[in-house]
Amino acid sequence: MRKAVLLGILVVVGLASLATAAEPVRVLFVHHSTGGNLLHGGDVREGLAALGYELWDHGYNDEGLCDAEGNPTGQSFALPDDNTNPDGWAAIFAQEVASPPETAFARMLEYDVILFKSCFPASNITDDEMAANYKTWYLEVRAAIDRHPDRLFVVFTTPPLVPNETDLANAARARAWADYLTSDEYIGERTNVAVFDFFSLLADASGVLRAEYRSDAWDSHPNDLANRTIGPLLVAFVDAAIVRWQSAR
Repeated sequence: MRKAVLLGILVVVGLASLATAAEPVRVLFVHHSTGGNLLHGGDVREGLAALGYELWDHGYNDEGLCDAEGNPTGQSFALPDDNTNPDGWAAIFAQEVASPPETAFARMLEYDVILFKSCFPASNITDDEMAANYKTWYLEVRAAIDRHPDRLFVVFTTPPLVPNETDLANAARARAWADYLTSDEYIGERTNVAVFDFFSLLADASGVLRAEYRSDAWDSHPNDLANRTIGPLLVAFVDAAIVRWQSAR
């Protein structure tokens, strides 16, 4: 009886040791100012760390890469033209992947989970041709994602603009863009793609930044309340996406 109990204890301890020894899932968030504000104001790094993940992040090229503790590494991925609009992501995801990594996309693939987003100017979709181009570019992104099933990609919908920086027609196109990215038409049955609907969390019924989330009438950066509110939602979303992705592998 004692031997059985001891054996059970050893098995449990052994499993715990394996879990401790396992490499943590490394998450990368590539963003500009709105994403950086969400990261810091919403305690996203701390929230993911509490769940056992490492969050690294890359801002503008001159800011570069920060490590899991939030410390600047002095390295930059050299995102072409610092462009994280939909056309920019299409160009990045089309880059060559080699070892050692020499392109921004190859550097991104050094991480297990890649979060990427465009900033609010991309929500100013001025006509149907521009909306069609967005779809073309993100289908190219999706084709690249399909070549890397061993990585999880978390796509962000674009944050909305304040009313002074858009109009109702453009805001409606931005909402339609968010609806498309979160649809089965875009995601399909892929387990290595998750879409965080940043737009819908921030936008009011007319498709502009909600009044309570505005800093002023001309600034489309979501305010501290928005970041504090949405940060924990992002943490929970990323955690659930990782669990689903890992269970499907």
